[in-house]
Amino acid sequence: MLFGDVPLLRRPQAARDAGFDAVEFWWPFASAVPTDTEVRAFVRAVEDAGVHLAALNLAGGDMTAGERGLASHPDRRNIFRDNADIAFGIAEQLKVEALNTLYGNRIPDVSAAAQDEMATENLSYVARMAERIGAVILIEPLSGVDAYPLRTAAQAVSVIDRVGAPAMRLLADLYHLSVNGDDIPAVIAAFGDRIGHVQIADDPGRAEPGTGTINFDGLFSRLFARGYRGHVSLEYRPTASDPFGWLPRERRGGSPWDQSAARSNS
Repeated sequence: MLFGDVPLLRRPQAARDAGFDAVEFWWPFASAVPTDTEVRAFVRAVEDAGVHLAALNLAGGDMTAGERGLASHPDRRNIFRDNADIAFGIAEQLKVEALNTLYGNRIPDVSAAAQDEMATENLSYVARMAERIGAVILIEPLSGVDAYPLRTAAQAVSVIDRVGAPAMRLLADLYHLSVNGDDIPAVIAAFGDRIGHVQIADDPGRAEPGTGTINFDGLFSRLFARGYRGHVSLEYRPTASDPFGWLPRERRGGSPWDQSAARSNS
């Protein structure tokens, strides 16, 4: 989102040049099952830039058409598994800590129960893969897509509980939670020990902090108090000529809690 005008394989270096030492990516390929050549080029771009790939999305389907994940689609089970094999191959090479697995939209001609059963099976599958490499699977509530069934933190946590795998965590995107009406301080109080990753954008507008009404410093303090020490990813649509002008350069690297440093979503 932050380097949309930069060719994808140059984005890790662009993040490094902007002062970040870690990045995350949505699924970085046009296909759920890219070629070995494409995968090697992506891994090399991250390694050459000297940044850490902290989080990676599994394939989300046709995101531009509104799709949000494959996990719950019964007719895409094989594609989901093939995609997971590639994603975890990347994760093992680059020591990725978290893989975001979007749940999948409701399909009109398939019962919710059948979709939930498929999602449970698929999430159990990737959770076992995550355990083997010391990573976690993230489950994310989303806004903006009516067919996506996970809107609140509690709904996402209910999926985590249903699967019952120790490697599963809540992805707390503070923008999505705010848009969907979640009480974010209450979410942190209730689920702070189950949050595996944090993303930020201001609400309204999904732009950089300071353009909306979210009190990020207050929420970061609550997260810290609940024991969160993971990354904070910048996932917004910048409105200023300098997309990071609000964030001093010295706060962009190192430990995310030493100086409230953040991570860039490339």
